[in-house]
Amino acid sequence: MDQGKVTTEALRKEFAERFGDGGDIRVYFAPGRVNLIGEHTDYNGGHVFPCALTIGTYAVARKRADRTLRMYSVNFPEDGVTTGSLDELVYHAEAGWTNYPAGVIWAARESGYVADCGLDVLYYGTIPNSSGLSSSASIEVLTGELLRDMFGFEYDEITNAKIGKFAENAFIGVNCGIMDQFAIAMGKKDCAIFLDTATLVYEYAPLVMDGVRIVIMNTNHKRGLGESKYNERRAECEKALAELQAANETSERIPNGIPSLGALTEEQFEAMADAIASPVRRKRARHAVYENRRTIRAVEALKAGDLAAFGRLMNESHVSLRDDYEVTGRELDTLAEAAWKVPGVIGARMTGAGFGGCAVSLVKEENVDALIREVGAKYEETIGYPATFYVVEIGDGPCRLQ
Repeated sequence: MDQGKVTTEALRKEFAERFGDGGDIRVYFAPGRVNLIGEHTDYNGGHVFPCALTIGTYAVARKRADRTLRMYSVNFPEDGVTTGSLDELVYHAEAGWTNYPAGVIWAARESGYVADCGLDVLYYGTIPNSSGLSSSASIEVLTGELLRDMFGFEYDEITNAKIGKFAENAFIGVNCGIMDQFAIAMGKKDCAIFLDTATLVYEYAPLVMDGVRIVIMNTNHKRGLGESKYNERRAECEKALAELQAANETSERIPNGIPSLGALTEEQFEAMADAIASPVRRKRARHAVYENRRTIRAVEALKAGDLAAFGRLMNESHVSLRDDYEVTGRELDTLAEAAWKVPGVIGARMTGAGFGGCAVSLVKEENVDALIREVGAKYEETIGYPATFYVVEIGDGPCRLQ
């Protein structure tokens, strides 16, 4: 199927070939997301600034008369149609991608939204797998959307995001924060979402930048969050926070306590940093604190029309993720550092969890071709295989397609 020409007709035809025609067949879409700044802050009580993309995941679904679940992915035809049951929603590593929709059905049930019959579902994604653009959260939110529509569940998009996060945490086993699912569920065309992950207070920030494009640079170095050091980083931050909280109980330096690393200013953190025994944990916590403050300042700069300041903060974010959080790696560093040298690049940084995946850049429109050419050449020379580039648009959240 041509990613550039996805139609409901083509999706329905593919569905009929796998599952047969007839019945109430419905088509849905949920976007991917890119985070412009605010990385590894969402599980540290900080702010994030993501936006939904026009690339994403499609689903074609139909209810069954029994409790069987049949799923097929156009992206993984070699897997064929997988068959399961509503009565056996258990994580299996060998089940691969099907764990994500199964996990959402399980999480919805655990949250009180019980599907009373099985489904035939075909999925098709236009997000590069393991790219850091949230293909997993996209399929989670998408599944939550189709469950809500097909079974008449009365929950809003924020609840949909929470169900997706619950599935990721408790079923898949990745201790992610809420950002990915929230950004996808709450996406709005031409806007980024300034989200306080501690309170879920959010606002839309218009992101129509005349003469500036968002270019995503894919390392093509795949990683899986469950197998990466993502959970380890979270544990390091939680330990550092506990050490700061214990020290504050004695000193009462911060009268209202320290509910999260995101609650600290840079000055407060530096005054108490020695309470963190491990130099490594100190670096992890420093990133969480400083990245949160960078995100707040970046949104202020954007509102003031200061794209140059926004870009500088993006660059600083990458350096912190490289040096303090240590989640970039050779591939992402090569992309970001090469992009910084290209005229017309306002800012560039890794995006997503790291350990591979993608970097994001803001580039003046007339310099997009130069970015792709120069960064692409440097990357292939350094790494030994090519990167892939996407000039992306900001889109809306999940929906049923007519």
